[in-house]
Amino acid sequence: MSPGYISAKLRARVRAQAQHRCGYCLTPEVLVGMEMEIDHIIPLSLGGSDEESNLWLACPQCNRHKGDQVSVVDPVTLELVHIFNPREQKWDEHFTWSLSGEYILGLTPVGRATVSALQLNRAILVEARRFWAQVGRHPATF
Repeated sequence: MSPGYISAKLRARVRAQAQHRCGYCLTPEVLVGMEMEIDHIIPLSLGGSDEESNLWLACPQCNRHKGDQVSVVDPVTLELVHIFNPREQKWDEHFTWSLSGEYILGLTPVGRATVSALQLNRAILVEARRFWAQVGRHPATF
């Protein structure tokens, strides 16, 4: 197999492991009506692999904002930290929802840096979360 090829079977397994939602902003596929992308936690361009342990699900916008970044600066401590790893780290240890459920708040340097780098509170996503909350589909639960 050439680098960058991910079999349908492996894609399906990763989708199921991620519960069919973005590992970063937790947006479910069913709410956006489209499949999420397979994200390389460590990008191929930086030596990552197509192995299952390096793959997770991401919405197109989070994946685009992440790009080939693996480390970013925490806006509070100015410390360089790794971006949140949805395969190895627990979302609720690094993030929480605002009281209104519209915003993702970083609890740790990793959480804050990831919110900033991936723009997890994009205006259009905040508006979508507001709507999803009105129909009882948000905030996401574990």
